[in-house]
Amino acid sequence: MKIVPKSLFTASVLIAVMMITGISCRQKHAPLNTGDSATALVKHPEWSKNLSIYEINVRQFTPEGTFAALEAHLPRLKDLGTDILWIMPVHPIGQLNRKGTLGSYYSVMDYKAVNPEYGTDQDFKHFVKKAHELGLYVIIDWVANHSAWDNKLVKEHPDWYAKDSTGKMLSPFDWTDVVKFNYEVPEMRAYMLDALKYWVVNFDIDGYRCDVAGEVPDDFWNKARVELDSIKPVFMLAEGEKPGHHTAFDMTYSWEFHHVMNKIHKGEFTANDIGKYLKKNDSAYAFDAYRMNFITNHDENSWNGTEFERLGEGVEAFYVLTVSVPGMPLIYTGQESAMNKRLEFFEKDPVEWGDYKMTGFYKTLLSLKKNNPALFNGSFGGTWARVNTGSDDKIFAILREKDNNRVFSVINLSAAPVTADLMGEVFAGDYTELFTGSKSTLKAGDKIELPAWGYKVFYK
Repeated sequence: MKIVPKSLFTASVLIAVMMITGISCRQKHAPLNTGDSATALVKHPEWSKNLSIYEINVRQFTPEGTFAALEAHLPRLKDLGTDILWIMPVHPIGQLNRKGTLGSYYSVMDYKAVNPEYGTDQDFKHFVKKAHELGLYVIIDWVANHSAWDNKLVKEHPDWYAKDSTGKMLSPFDWTDVVKFNYEVPEMRAYMLDALKYWVVNFDIDGYRCDVAGEVPDDFWNKARVELDSIKPVFMLAEGEKPGHHTAFDMTYSWEFHHVMNKIHKGEFTANDIGKYLKKNDSAYAFDAYRMNFITNHDENSWNGTEFERLGEGVEAFYVLTVSVPGMPLIYTGQESAMNKRLEFFEKDPVEWGDYKMTGFYKTLLSLKKNNPALFNGSFGGTWARVNTGSDDKIFAILREKDNNRVFSVINLSAAPVTADLMGEVFAGDYTELFTGSKSTLKAGDKIELPAWGYKVFYK
């Protein structure tokens, strides 16, 4: 769920150097622990270093809405290049105070059961096993902040829940179908930790995406990470972007980056705001902290509009950007088929898959992400530098570099054609263009003509 209103040089010398080189920012190969970031203390599983992530909405993915039906799509998802599968909540959904016909995925009635609408325990175990056989990793959504009103814990342990001054149990925010836990109760914490371990031990899942992670105390997550890692190396994604989350989580949401992209398309921001965001990100997060980059997800799709509603003809350009900057790119259910409808949140509303017409585009980018170390995640990946183009309010040109590997993306983030006048020498060299396969030697003074929302991605 998304919370809805979610000194070696003087300054003059430094500016001169930046103007001469054409570099507007460059991330160094070192952890940055300024601000609130006592971060990146977790050890990322080695397998996560170059992967991308796919969010699966089981209810809407197929007409059947089952794990068995979903299993048939696993080879296609593997071929797409999304090796981490984030499964939206698999638990039974509460009936009491339910919203709509089928209820919210995030209203958990039983933390140790599979939603019978999706199948049986054995069906889910088989799904995870088949995913692993294909080299895929499975993480499931976890709702630790609140439960359904008819979760058995409400009656058996009412003291485990938060209450107002009159003793009435509390719903978080305006989520009237759920009731909030009280993490000051040690027994409640022990139960939740045991439930987290249950799915790793019994279903062999590879980790969790944790809903509204910032509403749960950090020390709970820190303990949970240690105990889960003692079973097997897990991958943890926090729905939140507190730098402090990275003491327990591998990855956090890049919500701010997402909102910057939306504002650029609306004309409220320019390409320069991408550079500002990346500098801010560098100062707040450790170099090894994974950030999840996205143009859509289940919250955005259902409540704020599809990527086509929000980004229009810039959808491809903005996704090229999410792959080019530091972070792990996300694809949400239906995105690879250019789905342009808001999926119902509380009702059955299957994806209309069509011919998967954007699969080739996403597959090409994610293959580059997986195979070029410059784009790997966290400290496995490369540094970044912005290259000036003479039209920096419209064009974002970014160089990623790791050892002898490079990715140089030149992206027009505007609705008008523009010419990039490449400045400096940092990017100079021989490249292959990703989408055409053409070879070229780039140097200072070269000009690249880009149509509205156009892009070029060069690599070596």
